[in-house]
Amino acid sequence: MPAPSPIPLTPDLLWALPRVGAPEPAPDGSWAVVPVTTIRPDAAEGSTRLWRVAEGEEPRPLTAEGVSASGAAVDPTGRRLAFLRKPGGAKGGPTNPANPGAPRFPDQPQVYLLPLDGGEARRLTDLPLGVAALRWLPDGRRLVILAGLQFEPLAPDAPTLDGTAALLEAREKAPVKAMVTEDRVYRYWDRWLTDGKLHHPMLLDTASGELTDLCPGMRRWLGMMDVADSLVVSPDGREIAFNACRSEPPYSPLIFGVYTVAIPEPGQAPAPPQLVDPQHEGPASRAAYSPDGRWLVYGIQRQIGFYADRVRLVALERTTGERRVLTEAWDASADDWAFLDASNLVIAAEAEGRKALYTLDLAEAWDNPSVHAPRERLRGGWYGRITVAAGRVFATAESLVLPPEAARLDVVAGTVTPLSRFTAPLLETLSLAAVAEQRISGAEGHDVQMFVLSPPDAPPGPLPLVHLVHGGPHGVFGDQWHWRWNPHVFTAAGYRVAMVNFHGSTGFGEAFTRSILGRWGDQPAADILAATDALMAQGLADPQRMALAGGSYGGYLVSWLAGCTDRFKAIVNHAGVCDFQTQFASDVTQGRRLSMGGELWDDLAGLDRYNPIRQAAGFKTPMLVIHGVKDYRVPYNQGLTIYNVYQALGLPSRLVVYPDENHWILKPHNSRHWYGEVLGWLARWLGPSAQGGFS
Repeated sequence: MPAPSPIPLTPDLLWALPRVGAPEPAPDGSWAVVPVTTIRPDAAEGSTRLWRVAEGEEPRPLTAEGVSASGAAVDPTGRRLAFLRKPGGAKGGPTNPANPGAPRFPDQPQVYLLPLDGGEARRLTDLPLGVAALRWLPDGRRLVILAGLQFEPLAPDAPTLDGTAALLEAREKAPVKAMVTEDRVYRYWDRWLTDGKLHHPMLLDTASGELTDLCPGMRRWLGMMDVADSLVVSPDGREIAFNACRSEPPYSPLIFGVYTVAIPEPGQAPAPPQLVDPQHEGPASRAAYSPDGRWLVYGIQRQIGFYADRVRLVALERTTGERRVLTEAWDASADDWAFLDASNLVIAAEAEGRKALYTLDLAEAWDNPSVHAPRERLRGGWYGRITVAAGRVFATAESLVLPPEAARLDVVAGTVTPLSRFTAPLLETLSLAAVAEQRISGAEGHDVQMFVLSPPDAPPGPLPLVHLVHGGPHGVFGDQWHWRWNPHVFTAAGYRVAMVNFHGSTGFGEAFTRSILGRWGDQPAADILAATDALMAQGLADPQRMALAGGSYGGYLVSWLAGCTDRFKAIVNHAGVCDFQTQFASDVTQGRRLSMGGELWDDLAGLDRYNPIRQAAGFKTPMLVIHGVKDYRVPYNQGLTIYNVYQALGLPSRLVVYPDENHWILKPHNSRHWYGEVLGWLARWLGPSAQGGFS
């Protein structure tokens, strides 16, 4: 019987693919725990299950199907697994965390402990705002957790667990829900920061359930989105390090730093947390301890208000307090780092549209950092968060044609060993696009990279072209799998897709990244147009059927191009900035002069130089405008503004607003609808494809 023909990737099939998260290795590095999220077609959200994976073994489930689990950490003996999940059930149960009855806070992630040699998971916590992360201490008896707390920002009371429960109950009953602030930063991405919610590191005794707040009274945010990444424990278990906001209200500017706090002896009160590098005025992040405890390595940025400023690695010798910058002369920005052994680091960084791994001998770099730069060992595809156990490196590995899977990376041999194949059964039935990489002459004659994806078995000759335009602007279209703007869904509809890493993109050196500061619409627009000319000259793009589609900064750039040219037949503008002046309603407003060219009260002409709405007279191309109401980074009035201008001008336009989404469309049902709107708009204006229709 012949094998069934491969099928194109549709939005439904994209959501049917399992989503594999970062592996968490056992202490001996022989196996790892991997979270795998699956989404049923009729489900409003996914369910995440934890699996054991190892080279040469079939994956084995560790947690139950249909009950989401996360935050896995294997204990130092390798015999127990701590993880997070929501207990479920009705509110109002007992408060004793050892009681197996109904929890008081069933809708918050709590800590569970699972014996790996058999037995049921035991719930250890019942906290009003749940737990965001956990790490084992070397003694195997205690965990450090990040527990959610809430306090009244304008009251002197310190945040406590008891106070959190009482305040939550009072606020739920309060008739007034006003949000009040005197701070410059009071919203972030999709949440208001006026509610007084934050996290504290706490010590949890796994036998007794006793909790000790390690930072009593602290009112600092520990990260704004994913607080889990920054929490680390020293090898001797006497100290922890974490990221926290070092700015004081009104948070102007907003800066984060690395803090440490000692684990107190029994009966002792915790000491106040200490800022690791008080002399450095810029941001600092991601502490890593060496296995022998001698070193603490963290990242710094020099320039406040420029989020893409290059990350340099700093080594602190903990016994002497001496510190040195290790990578000042390295023209790359460290994304992630960990110790391979007591003196060697593994570093992940973007490298020309791919993720690369490097090693650095800390002793050599300490003696002469200008000479001993990180040495490239392995280049993707793309690698996710790296973790090291017993000298072995674990991460997810992916590419433009391969969704993330767990892998072990040998940075000495330069090899990648897959540890999982969760996506393979469905992936093997799909017909994906052919991927090609090109270099073109972009703005100012500079070399510019782009990926070009063509429909499977595309006939020779030009096809309708869709430019996908990445956000940031200091981001990149990497050789990685994309869930929200998946190019294979577009090629399945018959389009040729171009993904240009225009000026301002990261991973091509510091000068390239910084080149667009104060002139967002300059070189990137020229790069997109140069790429279009190149594809037309190669006979790959039909000049009568071309479109632009971008989100965030990509939405800005397509809006800017809407006033510059009428060569495109359709535009998709998702969460795009259209007006620099009213974009001051954004959640973070520091650095506007640097990035956009001016301020409202100073150099308004500079601010308006590349402001799309100032060239509305040039708008001609039909535009689909999409926005989420919960988007505080690019407030949705930006979408309403450009849509209303289009309507006032009598131009073809369509508005799609998601009341329950933020800057990204994350819910499965909304995502399917989003793809339908986008593909429907392209089909409406580009006409039937060369392959006989659209999905």
